[in-house]
Amino acid sequence: MTADGTTRFDLARLLAERGGERYDLHARHLNHQLPRMLRTIGFDKVYERAEGAYFWDADGQDYLDMLAGFGVMGLGRHHPVIRKALHDVLDASLADLTRFDCPPLPGLLAEKLLAYAPHLDRVFFGNSGTEAVETALKFARYATGKPRILYCTHAFHGLTAGSLSVNGEDGFRDGFAPLLPDTAVPMGDLERLERELARGDVAGLVIEPVQGKGVTVAPSGYLLAAQRLLHRHKALLIADEVQTGIGRTGEFFAYQHDAGVEPDLVCVAKALSGGYVPVGATLGKDWIFKKVYSSMDRVLVHSASFGSNAQAMAAGLAVLSVMEEERVTERARTTGELLTSRLAALTGKYELLHEVRGRGLMIGIEFGRPKSLGLRSRWAMLQAARKGLFAQMVVVPLLQKHRILTQVSGDHLEVIKLIPPLIIGEREVDRFVDAFTAVMDDAHNGGGLMWDFGRTLVKQAVAGR
Repeated sequence: MTADGTTRFDLARLLAERGGERYDLHARHLNHQLPRMLRTIGFDKVYERAEGAYFWDADGQDYLDMLAGFGVMGLGRHHPVIRKALHDVLDASLADLTRFDCPPLPGLLAEKLLAYAPHLDRVFFGNSGTEAVETALKFARYATGKPRILYCTHAFHGLTAGSLSVNGEDGFRDGFAPLLPDTAVPMGDLERLERELARGDVAGLVIEPVQGKGVTVAPSGYLLAAQRLLHRHKALLIADEVQTGIGRTGEFFAYQHDAGVEPDLVCVAKALSGGYVPVGATLGKDWIFKKVYSSMDRVLVHSASFGSNAQAMAAGLAVLSVMEEERVTERARTTGELLTSRLAALTGKYELLHEVRGRGLMIGIEFGRPKSLGLRSRWAMLQAARKGLFAQMVVVPLLQKHRILTQVSGDHLEVIKLIPPLIIGEREVDRFVDAFTAVMDDAHNGGGLMWDFGRTLVKQAVAGR
């Protein structure tokens, strides 16, 4: 504290003095492989500021964000309504997290969320998507008295020990066993689901209505049929809407694309935060919550130290207000349809472009084996080294040449996933399609810097074996 009573801490000065050390600080003190990976693919940018769907670097160049922080930034960065709500809640000096009172903000946010899922009755607030899934797993096992959880092949539900147990990729699970009792079933395979349920020990099936890895949409009618099978065997349907919820797919929840589907538990996070304060929510039926919290002795049997904090609740309420006032879900649906249709129209033009799929503003662009001999030999070279290298070859020039941030959808997948802020419009669609077309033109001309970079990736993949 200085003589005039002000604090010595100056965030702006700290960033000005040491912000340039960002990559070195990560290499020394955090995950040392992150800066290494970013430098390898040329993603080691320095972004100075952000607003809406854009970043800016120190030179004032803008970058279009088609990643939205893995879906966290549903309303873009620094939305003024959410900023004001957070300023207001801080200025209110609320008696927050006393643990022994019932503040209004959690109740108000629960009320608003449940209005979008009228068949559900109660909400538990945690701090992240993986916590929302952990809550659902615990509640399902306790409410049914059964130990085993089913999940879909290629699923992603988080990386803490419980949610890792229902992760469909061995690369995430390797070395962390033993995990919870679990079984993977192929999405869409009702016969396999029924065989597992017939064993009598299944508490529930957890499923993403649109899988984040690969952007695979649940087959039409599958969720409803699965729900009926589960209920027949006294098991629960758990919808993981951590990435697909809050308007991402053109419905508030992605399961709502299929009439009659009413999950017993729904997991929400990411975009509910407004990009500011981590928040997770597990929505569920009254009877499930009443089984878990069956007496006053069990009042804290499942809780979270920072769950329901005032800042997170204020951010969530502001997000839902913006969603309604700016008709964000409808915009996501119409913009997503425009972007998907324009990209799908290119499949006949480019032999490396296999399929465009998804819902709303959750879109997968899949690449596949070309027909022409020259391209086929190059494709084979990449596949022999490591599947997924061609998709990486597309992502890199989109950033380097066109200043558009995207991601490969998953390890060993030739799929790019687009999950931009839901506030983008026709201008951003034009910019992405024009850039993607230019990258595809370069890929199909058989030479150039793109394939040179591909050879570099091959060398690194082979060296890393």
